[in-house]
Amino acid sequence: MSVTAPAGFSAGTVAAGLKSQGGPDLTVVVNEGPSFSAAAVFTSNRAKAHPILWSEQAIADGQVRAIVLNSGGANCFTGPEGFALTHQSAEKLAEALGDASASDILVCSTGLIGELLPAGALITGISQAVALRDSSESSGGESARAIMTTDSKPKMAQVALTTPSGVVTLGGMAKGAGMLAPGLATMLVVITTDALLEPDQLDRALRQASEVTFNRLDSDGCMSTNDQVSLLASGASGITPGIDEFETALRALCLDLALQLHADAEGASHEIAIEVTGALSDTEAVAVGRSVARNNLFKAAIFGNDANWGRVLAAIGTADASFDVYGVDVSMNGVRVCHEGAPDRPRTEVDLTPRKTHVLIELHAGDASATVWTNDLTTDYVHENSAYSS
Repeated sequence: MSVTAPAGFSAGTVAAGLKSQGGPDLTVVVNEGPSFSAAAVFTSNRAKAHPILWSEQAIADGQVRAIVLNSGGANCFTGPEGFALTHQSAEKLAEALGDASASDILVCSTGLIGELLPAGALITGISQAVALRDSSESSGGESARAIMTTDSKPKMAQVALTTPSGVVTLGGMAKGAGMLAPGLATMLVVITTDALLEPDQLDRALRQASEVTFNRLDSDGCMSTNDQVSLLASGASGITPGIDEFETALRALCLDLALQLHADAEGASHEIAIEVTGALSDTEAVAVGRSVARNNLFKAAIFGNDANWGRVLAAIGTADASFDVYGVDVSMNGVRVCHEGAPDRPRTEVDLTPRKTHVLIELHAGDASATVWTNDLTTDYVHENSAYSS
């Protein structure tokens, strides 16, 4: 149920020796055709890793033959040698495939910033991975494992879209467990489909899906340098689905992967969904939700199982949105603790011991709504990120 689920895709994975703790750390995902349409979205951080700078150029023509991904090093802020290695990686993958150009290869890396990757191991690993590639389910699973860093488990998803002409399949894999913030979170995502679609259709669908899924993850307000979500279409099904139906299926797949990322947030003990209703616009609903998601006092309260709704009101008062803060209702896990900016049910009625936590903020200013996902601020999170290495 990963990137090899759709027809026309293969994957190969090796342990190239990039991770200090060993294990699979390099993978290639190859579009075997007959079509090579693609789209991608990238981090909005101005500090971009070399693979991002390369891939932004490679995707410009909407054609991608394959993608190489590695864990064990971000290849970011590594000087001219780092960019040369990214270029060399694309050239090596194209050469190993035999019928591709380096300009049609995407490159992704994840791991520590500011550390040079071992060039020899990386380039040798690419050749080995290409030689090992196949379209089996196990190959897709190994590919998802190879891109893990602090992830506790691989993240994969699959969606079947039934059309009058037959079934179109979408598959995907993702990595990410921290620095989950807008601009795609600290994630690498590869999505494949055997649909027959044009690059501009894929680009529109991917941007719309990312906006309401990946871009609404806000674990800690920190934005990564290596975020990339890639969508590759082989056309192997021979089916061109209705674009609306395809966009719906893609959103479902992206949401599945996004919630897996959310559930695996580093050291978290609560998965918090902040639902905002009654806003004047979707943008304002997101702004209100994000103001709470980034409030460390609120997140610390949830960690302590404290239904401190005052911290919610204090946070939303900083949001760039039009509403009367004294007319807001707040509910936690189904208990309305605040009504029109004043106490309602006793906060002692709220049970915050379940891992899944729901906060409902009713603004009563309009008809728009949005949900932002975050997690609590825990001692385990602080420890993991203070002692982090790839």
